[in-house]
Amino acid sequence: MSVVSQVILNADEELRYPSSGELYSIKSFLQTGEQRVRIASTLAENEKKIVQEASKQLWRKRPDFIAPGGNAYGDKQRALCLRDYGWYLRLITYGVLAGDKEPIEKIGLIGVREMYNSLNVPVPGMVESIRCLKQAALNLLSDEDAVAAAPYFDYIIQAMS
Repeated sequence: MSVVSQVILNADEELRYPSSGELYSIKSFLQTGEQRVRIASTLAENEKKIVQEASKQLWRKRPDFIAPGGNAYGDKQRALCLRDYGWYLRLITYGVLAGDKEPIEKIGLIGVREMYNSLNVPVPGMVESIRCLKQAALNLLSDEDAVAAAPYFDYIIQAMS
């Protein structure tokens, strides 16, 4: 939930106007809006490039994943991995746009470890794949935008670890 929505809901629940501190948090949120939109646009417009680079990085680090018997062996399994990359990148753009990690948690992380375990997908491998996704994505951003975007990738990495 965005800062604006949260402030309004909290104030309404308590039948009061937003406090000066809450209004300041809205002001800060709005001031970073252009940057958040720029980051989300860059990630969305470069999804294929980011996913391809991240997968190359992962396969270089972990060739066992695409070797016979690996979780990404074969065209179908590899396509599923790439689909997940795109899905996580989209989740990150949601968090960046909201300026909050809550959308990532609610939409994408609840039950993720259990899901991957039930599918016999090694969670450490997924963590490594998100690290590669992070590196590929941040390489396309300015230093300032990379600093702003990195915590959203780190949040997923931490949640899966």
